[in-house]
Amino acid sequence: MLNEGGIDLGMQDTLRAIADPTRREILNLLKHSRLSAGEICNHFSVSDAAVSRHLSVLKDADLIRDEREGKFIYYELNASVLEEIILWISELKGEDDYDQTT
Repeated sequence: MLNEGGIDLGMQDTLRAIADPTRREILNLLKHSRLSAGEICNHFSVSDAAVSRHLSVLKDADLIRDEREGKFIYYELNASVLEEIILWISELKGEDDYDQTT
């Protein structure tokens, strides 16, 4: 489904999620490796509840995935959603020959 600007509603959620600097920093942390919620929280001076909310927004936008292992939840980046955003931006800029393999 598209909004009036021609943007897929899922993409709209993604753009809204990455608009926040804390969420972008979480994505930067996860680009290197998967991390537990506690490890992510250690990088920020906000409450664990605030980080949990940011993780929830990123998960709802399908930018990250989580996996429970025992009492820990590990998060990892879902790069395929980011590829869709890059493709859309490239098309918007008129770059029809965007190579998705890079």
